[in-house]
Amino acid sequence: MAAVRSMGYAIVNATDLDAWYEYGTNIVGLQVAERTESRIRFRMDQKAYRLEINKAEEDRITHIGWEVAGAQELEELAAAVSALGYDVQRPDAAEIADRCVVDMVRFTDPDGTVTLELHYALHDSLDRFASPLGHVFVTGTGGAGHVFQLVKDVKAYETLYFDTLGFRLSDWIDMKGLKLTFTHCNPRHHSYAFGGGVEGLPQAIGHLMFEVEDIDHVGRAHDKVLNGEAQLINSLGRHTNDKMISFYMNSPSNFGVEFGTGGLLIDDETWTPTWYTDTKYWGHSDMVKLAADDPKNFG
Repeated sequence: MAAVRSMGYAIVNATDLDAWYEYGTNIVGLQVAERTESRIRFRMDQKAYRLEINKAEEDRITHIGWEVAGAQELEELAAAVSALGYDVQRPDAAEIADRCVVDMVRFTDPDGTVTLELHYALHDSLDRFASPLGHVFVTGTGGAGHVFQLVKDVKAYETLYFDTLGFRLSDWIDMKGLKLTFTHCNPRHHSYAFGGGVEGLPQAIGHLMFEVEDIDHVGRAHDKVLNGEAQLINSLGRHTNDKMISFYMNSPSNFGVEFGTGGLLIDDETWTPTWYTDTKYWGHSDMVKLAADDPKNFG
């Protein structure tokens, strides 16, 4: 069965590219691959880019790129998604080339929140990756990181991600009365997590997660945020399910970024999902009082 392999990239609309340049380079430690008046592309490994920021009149995550193994897998998944009733489109050759992939299709997710792009063979850069802060990001088969999303129709997301795109269950957490579902498509504990189905909660991507190898790099970024270089959402802490030591901060486009290290890897032959009654062993204290229904406050 064809299945998604990893998170390839995220694409964001932003009202302030200069703020993103400073945030991406000086706090997250991303390398600039391209900077124009209309967009910035950031690298975190050998790939041509992992995060694209486009100048716009709004701030939001617009696209998530899910990588598949090749042409056959892309066609099988495109057909399966189309059979569910989604309007699956293939961009023209110029747009595919601009994405730096060999081929891709796209469709809008069940809540109409974000465009999902199935693609393969995201280009490698010919230049060695060099973080301006010396970071080594955890990517490889684990992809660019993970996505957490609050959704309206939980069943629709279960059908799409589990039954169609081939994600597997990692575990669940009970948080603030919500059942949060964590899923994986490679050894990274989760590449996609979601929760919702509660009237009144907004449907939005709450955060993206980026992981580095060194706890000192996480601590130094945490210090910068404590010094006011970005808004701290949750302080340094350790998660129960994926064991990651991380903190949460606001991005210039007003979604959360989790920045951490030491995330758990899953072996599907031995893994057994479980249920956690809290997201953390310690830390992750709310440092700013965001609205109770803000998706950045979840997971």
